[in-house]
Amino acid sequence: MFDNFVSNVIECKLCPRLTNYIDQVGRTKVRRFIYEDYWAKPLPGYGDPNAAILIIGLAPAAHGGNRTGRIFTGDSSGDWLAKALFETGFANQSTSISKNDGYILRNVYVTAAVKCAPPKNIPYPIEIMNCSQHLKTEIKQLEEYTKVVITLGKIAFDSYCKISGLKGLSFGHNIVYPLRDDKLLISSYHPSRRNTNTGTLTWDMWISVFRSAHSFVKTSK
Repeated sequence: MFDNFVSNVIECKLCPRLTNYIDQVGRTKVRRFIYEDYWAKPLPGYGDPNAAILIIGLAPAAHGGNRTGRIFTGDSSGDWLAKALFETGFANQSTSISKNDGYILRNVYVTAAVKCAPPKNIPYPIEIMNCSQHLKTEIKQLEEYTKVVITLGKIAFDSYCKISGLKGLSFGHNIVYPLRDDKLLISSYHPSRRNTNTGTLTWDMWISVFRSAHSFVKTSK
């Protein structure tokens, strides 16, 4: 179902700034990963194609997903997400380190509003708009099974709302919005170091999002 979509994302060059940036990062690397081959291409989402839970983040991390070839893998945000999904029964292990680490998602699909790592983690509005076609395709392909959409950060929240034609909703943490067709939208802070290191997002705040999603999926079967 996703074969053509995956190819379209990987080959996408709509945003020259991002294309140049991820290529540069992949060539220069950082000291701790100097001997690794970076993915350095746009990243499609991954997970269960029949997932009840769709998780949308901001973008791959320059030395996380852009290095490993799988979003939320090999960086601190990925650590937080993997642990939460494992604790709530949606993943088979609590770590997401590399593309070949045996990490498997159950009933969850993970993607991002922007498919390339942006400089300083800040994509331009035109880049978000360009990439919205890819996110729109993922949402459409998953919508038959989706029960809960979790957006991580304001850019992901705004992107999903715009694509879905949702107006008048406010971003915040663990805010739950009922959608049509008995679905839920859960707005969450992003598990970035800026949020987790400052206490803006604590573990209790974070895990509560996934417990809410788990409870809703369980009762909606």
